[in-house]
Amino acid sequence: MAPMTQRTLGNSGTIVSDFALGTMTFGAESDEATSHAMLDAFAEAGGTLIDGADVYSRGRSEEIIGRWLAANPATAERMVIATKGRFPMGDDANDLGTSRRHLRRALEASLRRLGVEHIDLYQLHAWDPITPLDETLSFLDDAIRSGLISYWGVSNFTGWQLTKAVHRAAARGMDAPVTLQPQYSLLAREIEFEIVPAALDAGIGLLPWGPLGGGWLTGKYRRDSSPTGATRLGEDPNRGMEAYDRRSADERTWLVLDALHAIAADHGVPPSRVALAWLQTRPGMTSVILGARTAEQLRDNLAAAELELSAEQLARLDAASAPRTPDYPYGELGVEQRARRL
Repeated sequence: MAPMTQRTLGNSGTIVSDFALGTMTFGAESDEATSHAMLDAFAEAGGTLIDGADVYSRGRSEEIIGRWLAANPATAERMVIATKGRFPMGDDANDLGTSRRHLRRALEASLRRLGVEHIDLYQLHAWDPITPLDETLSFLDDAIRSGLISYWGVSNFTGWQLTKAVHRAAARGMDAPVTLQPQYSLLAREIEFEIVPAALDAGIGLLPWGPLGGGWLTGKYRRDSSPTGATRLGEDPNRGMEAYDRRSADERTWLVLDALHAIAADHGVPPSRVALAWLQTRPGMTSVILGARTAEQLRDNLAAAELELSAEQLARLDAASAPRTPDYPYGELGVEQRARRL
């Protein structure tokens, strides 16, 4: 397997692998032994960025990671640990959000479950419309100054939310976020309108989740048959944003899959590798988060590091997956209205 490319963690000086291990399946679809096998496979492949969240399996995922770190101290030394807080970890009104009260408890609990004294990247899992942003920024600044975290990032922020966080931190003389976790794939490119430009403007690195579109870009699903078996949609066809009826009704889905299958056949590889290789070429990329159920699935996805797509193949995927938009403000006429040339 080809070695992973190394990149900076956003605009920080810390170096990470260009594929990250997502751990949402740990303690849910994947038991502890399987999860540890994935961590072993990731480390053996040269991976260094492990991404978690307190809400994954209600804390079990972090506990599983923590026991692996403790059992592999030499390997753990080169791992960059990221986790997130914001979503509910209890039933009380203060058991969620980005208030100082909740984030303090969330960070303390994550440190305890992971069995570490320090987290490299602590991320706000989503925007909180109730908590004043300055309160959240003050907590993060205190956490950095006290040595509990090195950097902070955000997940699922819109363009204006990201820009506000960057400039508010700068105005207060605080460290700005270094990374953004958005949903991003051949089937979800709408972030290119505002969110990606905002991240690029601020020098913030992208850590995309859902790079395989919830399984759609693996080649498992077909136009003429509903999904079955041990897959995410096979077990729950109406699951979230990747629900079968929702995506199968969009003709663009099938245009993307047709192009994906054709290019995969040209290279003799699974469609998933083509989808991941395409994403690695996008501007602002730091590390693509891979979620898997087994070590075998993970190794197959990591093999995308060996695949290089031609300019013609990239253009074909770009065209098939281009998000639809009206003329204004993001369509061709709206873009032209804001253009200026020398």
